[in-house]
Amino acid sequence: MINKQSPNSNHQTISKFLITKPKFDLEKRTLDFSMKVIMVCGKLVRNPVNDVLVRQLVRAAGSIGANYREANDVFSKKDFRYKIGISLMEAKEAHYWLNLLREANINYKEIIWQLIGESCELRKIFSSIVSKSY
Repeated sequence: MINKQSPNSNHQTISKFLITKPKFDLEKRTLDFSMKVIMVCGKLVRNPVNDVLVRQLVRAAGSIGANYREANDVFSKKDFRYKIGISLMEAKEAHYWLNLLREANINYKEIIWQLIGESCELRKIFSSIVSKSY
């Protein structure tokens, strides 16, 4: 059977795929993670426990992307590894605080689980970058 599609229709299909294919952008991903953390934390009940957990979590989550951006602008490989290492440590710390926050806020368990999942992914990404930078 002969394909009766015009050559342009295949090109359009390929173009749609290329346009809709998500681009991996770690700077954006870390920023999105921090913003989601801030949004969830802003909805939580204010109390002494949440205040401490939220303060620690927001600092750690924000530091992941901040240090990654700094790593992208350093001049030496040693500085790059150092900054990426900090991003990894902050991702681990954010994971820790998210677990505590989940236990302290039963009503938000589901959304916090999603953030825990993303913190695990970020840890894996930064671990891979660290191991490949040596």
